[in-house]
Amino acid sequence: MSTRVAPLVVPAASRHTATVIFAHGLGDTGHGWASAVENWRRRQRLDEVKFILPHAPQIPISLNFGMQMPGWFDIKQLGGDVDALIRNEDAEGIKRSQQYFHHLIQQEIDAGIPADRIVLGGFSQGGAMSLLAGLTCTNKLGGIIGLSSWLLLSKTFADIVKPTDANRKTPVMMFHGEEDPLVPLERGKKSADLLKEIGYDVTWRTYPDMGHSACPEELDEIEAFLQKQLPAKN
Repeated sequence: MSTRVAPLVVPAASRHTATVIFAHGLGDTGHGWASAVENWRRRQRLDEVKFILPHAPQIPISLNFGMQMPGWFDIKQLGGDVDALIRNEDAEGIKRSQQYFHHLIQQEIDAGIPADRIVLGGFSQGGAMSLLAGLTCTNKLGGIIGLSSWLLLSKTFADIVKPTDANRKTPVMMFHGEEDPLVPLERGKKSADLLKEIGYDVTWRTYPDMGHSACPEELDEIEAFLQKQLPAKN
């Protein structure tokens, strides 16, 4: 863990009682989501929340001709057959990042923040990692958010999660643009349906005309979810 760049941390505006860890997508950094966090902070509805925006390591990305760029795991293809996408998953890289996300959660718990006052979320690759790391966390979290994302290791997920399954009842929010050209809507929907089928508390939302990005309505829904799951203590 020591070789990674330390996350961008936005302290709570008042007494720190809750934490949101939010992970960016491929090719981005934690700074890419700082403006969304600042917008929420300006509204003063999440004053007790500290935001942690981790930076993915620079790794060779097959889709980028093997050139290095920030990524939570390697990506060999984007569109196409869902089964082929699953077969080409970088399981080793995914599990490495899964451990890192669990480490970030544990750091907050060790600092005195209850696990159920921690929400893990992210966009695209970061959202996919948040779904996997959140649902396999051994502590029950306050919530899990996946934007324009999908479930990783879906073929073996039910077996991976069995030893822990602490987050069976944790609210999971999945948001997706209906015109997403990079992570097809079908891929996100299949992931949400699979999680629902095996008993997870998943809410699925789509946004017409939205591509592989975020929109103000989506960010407002995230803020409302965070307010509900991490209500002010002071």
